[in-house]
Amino acid sequence: MAHKKAGGSTRNGRDSNPKYLGIKRYGGQIVNAGEIIVRQRGTQFHPGRHVGIGRDHTLYALVAGKVVFGKKGTLHKRCVNIEPVATEETAA
Repeated sequence: MAHKKAGGSTRNGRDSNPKYLGIKRYGGQIVNAGEIIVRQRGTQFHPGRHVGIGRDHTLYALVAGKVVFGKKGTLHKRCVNIEPVATEETAA
């Protein structure tokens, strides 16, 4: 009697964990400094004003403000900008 069930060769059975890529904050939304705007592989979106880029091409806000998607450069590449919010200081 065989001690193991005949399984045959399997070519499937492997799966990777999800990477949760994509746009996290859309145009017009308010973000705080440090919040992730886009997680991506490569630069589908390029950093614009007040936007930083991480080692894995993640775009994040450098200042608090409103997210604005647009085009930049002569090649019209898609980019993400942040319009800083005007801080309302009350005069005493």
